[in-house]
Amino acid sequence: MTDAARAPLSAVLITRNAASVLDACLESLAFADEIVVVDSASNDGTQEVAERRGARVVQKEWLGFGRQKQFAVEQASHDWVLCLDADERVSPELAASIRAALAAPVSPVYRMARRNRFLGRWLAHGEGYPDWSPRLFNRMNARWSDDLVHEKVLYAVTPGTLQGDLLHDSSDDLTAYLDRQNRYTTLAARQAYERGRSAGMFHLALSPVVRFFKFYVLRLGFLDGKAGLLHISIGCINSYMKYAKLIELRKAEKDGSDTSLV
Repeated sequence: MTDAARAPLSAVLITRNAASVLDACLESLAFADEIVVVDSASNDGTQEVAERRGARVVQKEWLGFGRQKQFAVEQASHDWVLCLDADERVSPELAASIRAALAAPVSPVYRMARRNRFLGRWLAHGEGYPDWSPRLFNRMNARWSDDLVHEKVLYAVTPGTLQGDLLHDSSDDLTAYLDRQNRYTTLAARQAYERGRSAGMFHLALSPVVRFFKFYVLRLGFLDGKAGLLHISIGCINSYMKYAKLIELRKAEKDGSDTSLV
């Protein structure tokens, strides 16, 4: 079946200073009928890279991950949308599977396996793979949550499953990766605080241990060598830090002091 017989597709993504990774992402989206990039005041040439690849660029102040991605979905010209991050790429097998799904949809939502590359190694176990992600959907049947971080696609149907991998190339710079994780745990703590959640010794002691056992042992993360151990260990530290920051916010609230996190 030719592409002319399938439903038209808009690829959408959000960016901020992503020029170094964006070109490879957009190149992998050449099969889409439209590419929409919602940018938040980048100053590194991101907009120029996007426009050179034929993308339509929309500037929007930062709303938080979930709301920003939903805003991007709403800018699309077509109801079927494929949502990517700038450091992700669609593999050729996944691109073919997407085209086939749009030619004869069995669900308005499709999930795909996300493969993470960490410190130069493509992970095959643990948290790194398959990391199932619903990224292709008809926006009449699904939407992004309003979460500040750890946003998710909301839907009430059984998703289809696509063949091929969504390739996520994490930074080879460990310092930059840790800085990014620190920002994410701050946002996650703030989100939990605003939703009325609390944390205590139980969360600090057990959350990292349970996470390590789940991903390193049960999901065979140990088979990914040093990169796998580091990836999962940082995830466990993130669990600990999220709850530690939430405890700090609750203490500041109790003391009547500033509840912002640096």
